[in-house]
Amino acid sequence: MRRPDLQILRAAGLRTVSWKNGGGITTEIAARPRGAALDAFDWRVSTARIAREGPFSAFPGIDRTLAIVSGNGLVLEVEGRDPMTLSAGSEPIAFPGDVPTYARLAAGPIADLNVMTRRGRFRHGVLPVIRAAQHMFADDVDTVVLVATDGPVEFDGPGEGSNTRLAPGDAVVIESAAGRQIAIRPIGGACAWLVTLHTAVVQASSG
Repeated sequence: MRRPDLQILRAAGLRTVSWKNGGGITTEIAARPRGAALDAFDWRVSTARIAREGPFSAFPGIDRTLAIVSGNGLVLEVEGRDPMTLSAGSEPIAFPGDVPTYARLAAGPIADLNVMTRRGRFRHGVLPVIRAAQHMFADDVDTVVLVATDGPVEFDGPGEGSNTRLAPGDAVVIESAAGRQIAIRPIGGACAWLVTLHTAVVQASSG
């Protein structure tokens, strides 16, 4: 088993970029390969603040999941589906990034968590953590990203991740996570988001 590569990312050190249309800002938490352009990443985890409604950018070959972190929510209109309402207490919604999608704000700005993986290379899971729990990762889990959103979170993991407190906006990235175990303890009603990045299974040719 490889030794896990663990990074603790503080919110103050993350890069935030304004959208070209002025409708919001995005903070990239982690992506691989590191420094990859928006058309070349294998996976990407980010947060965003959306100030007004509008269409989502198209990402060919990408599967994505959206979760509301704060605000009054939005209605997501994905072509070919009925409109879906998301709020801070609802389940994350998964949808293809290469299908026309429009977001309508319910009442004022919102903050969201966005996870994207390149189809055929990676797949992902997104889980809210609102109470203390331990998590053991399966053999197909390549990387884990833990994001603290609306309050402090205590994290206990391998190596330098032992007994670490995360403030809102902080994150932990664990690579070579298969078979590893971590403990997560949200403090005082806080919520964290656990993102698992799985290596995609390549189907063998029958020919």
